[in-house]
Amino acid sequence: MTEFYFHATFLIQNLSEEHIQTIKSVKNMKRFFGKIIAAILGIALISCNVDEGGYSITNMWVSFGIFQEDENANLGYSIKLDNNDLIIPMSSDIYLGQYDDSSRVIVNYTVLGDISDTLDYNQYYVKINSMRDILKKGILDITPAIEDSIGNDPIIVKDAWLSGNLLTFELKYWGDHKVHYINLIKQPGELLLDNEPIALELRHNDNGDSHHLPYVAYVSFDLLALKIKGADSTRFTVTATDYSDEIYSEDGVYIYGDN
Repeated sequence: MTEFYFHATFLIQNLSEEHIQTIKSVKNMKRFFGKIIAAILGIALISCNVDEGGYSITNMWVSFGIFQEDENANLGYSIKLDNNDLIIPMSSDIYLGQYDDSSRVIVNYTVLGDISDTLDYNQYYVKINSMRDILKKGILDITPAIEDSIGNDPIIVKDAWLSGNLLTFELKYWGDHKVHYINLIKQPGELLLDNEPIALELRHNDNGDSHHLPYVAYVSFDLLALKIKGADSTRFTVTATDYSDEIYSEDGVYIYGDN
C-alpha cells in the first residue's frame, strides 16, 4: 500500500522528430504512453530537469492545472497549476469556447518571463502551445439503483496525485470504439471521524466494448464530499481492480485548507 504524492511539471527541451515518437523515462515519474500523449498534445515528455540558464522559446512545459477566467489577464484567463504556480498567457491560438472558469486542463506552454513580487507562489508569462480539458467529476454514493450502470470492469491505475481538493488519476484500459465510464464511489451516509479512512473505489463501465486497443485517460475527482464536520482533514483509501484481478490500493489525506 502506498500514498499519493505531489505531481510534477515536465520540461520538454528542443524536441526533434525522433523525440516526438519516443517517451523517455523521467526521474521519479512513471512512464506515460507516448503515442496517446503525442496525439493529445503533439508533444513528448522527456525531462523534468529545470533549465536554470533562463527562459528559451525552444523549451516547452507540460502541466496540469485549473483554468481561471481573469479580466485583468492579457487574454482574459490564467491557469493555476497543481504546484500552485500561476501562468498568465500572453500569446495563444487556443479556442476557448470549451473552457469554463474552474475547468480542469493539461497545458503545453513556453515560459516568456516571470513576475517578481512577494507572493508565496511563482507567476510566469507564457505562450500557450496547446491545451486540453480533463474530465472532472464528483464522488458518487453507490446505491442499488445505480449499481449496474456504474459497472465493475477492470481498470489500471498508472499514476495518481492530490492537488488542492482534486484527486487525479492516469488510467489505462482496453477498448475499441464505445464510450467508457469512470466513477469514484463511496458508501452513502454522513461521514464521521470514526469512519476514517473513508473507503473509495474506482469503478469502470466499458459499455461492452471489445478489448482491441489500449487507451490512456485522465480524470480528476472533487473531494469536497469527503469533508467531515468539525475536522480539518479526511483520511481515505482508494482501491481498484485491474485485468489480472490485482487490487490497487492507495492511501491519502485530503486537507481542507488546500482548496
